[in-house]
Amino acid sequence: MVALALENLGARYGKVRIFEDISTDILRGGELTAVIGPNAAGKSTLFKRIAGLLKGEGVVHLSGTASDKAICYMPQDTGANAVLTVYESVLLAAKQGSTWKVDEDELKAIDRILKALSISDLAFRNLGELSGGQRQLVSIAQALVRNPEVLLMDEPTSALDLFRQVEVLHFMSDLAARSGMAVLIALHDLNHALRYCANTLVIADGRMAACGPTRDVITPDMLREVYRVDARIESCTLGRPMVIVDNAVN
Repeated sequence: MVALALENLGARYGKVRIFEDISTDILRGGELTAVIGPNAAGKSTLFKRIAGLLKGEGVVHLSGTASDKAICYMPQDTGANAVLTVYESVLLAAKQGSTWKVDEDELKAIDRILKALSISDLAFRNLGELSGGQRQLVSIAQALVRNPEVLLMDEPTSALDLFRQVEVLHFMSDLAARSGMAVLIALHDLNHALRYCANTLVIADGRMAACGPTRDVITPDMLREVYRVDARIESCTLGRPMVIVDNAVN
């Protein structure tokens, strides 16, 4: 099974340091890992650094795979060509880096993914006709059709309504468990992190503030230090932990 670990990662844009010294224990396949932190903390930059799209200090350790294309990065904004249909865009993603010959198995895989994400009815609509949430679901399909072993998802639920957020996160959690895929997912909703993610990595002020099992990481002390809020972690009637924010801290 695939496993990922980060060792002293750093990244800069020109002379501006975005983050440094980010290290993790082994993040194993089959689980979701939340990447959280305030706005502009460097979450997107971290994903680009892990995916090899940005150079910097440190090492990304990847084991349990023989593929040099095991990591797939799903950005917030794909900048997809609006003249393509949804089906064409997903097919194009499937053929990235391979021959243009299309076989029946690939077409069946696209059909399965569109069905799983409940967007089969959008297959032959142009991307430019879609809402932001619909385009976000298409971006997820484009990532999944490439069969990654490590998937970096940069705020994949930000444009989705609550039903779709829960649907997508449940689907990704189940898919990771079944396939052994390691999924790192940038989230702003900390209750979603508590519900769906086994591990959580926190970035703040250009450094890693915490990393470990989600229930050990998302604590009142961390929320006060990183997010500047007074908050409690309470259990709902089903026994699940949830964040309740009382006040902002000036």
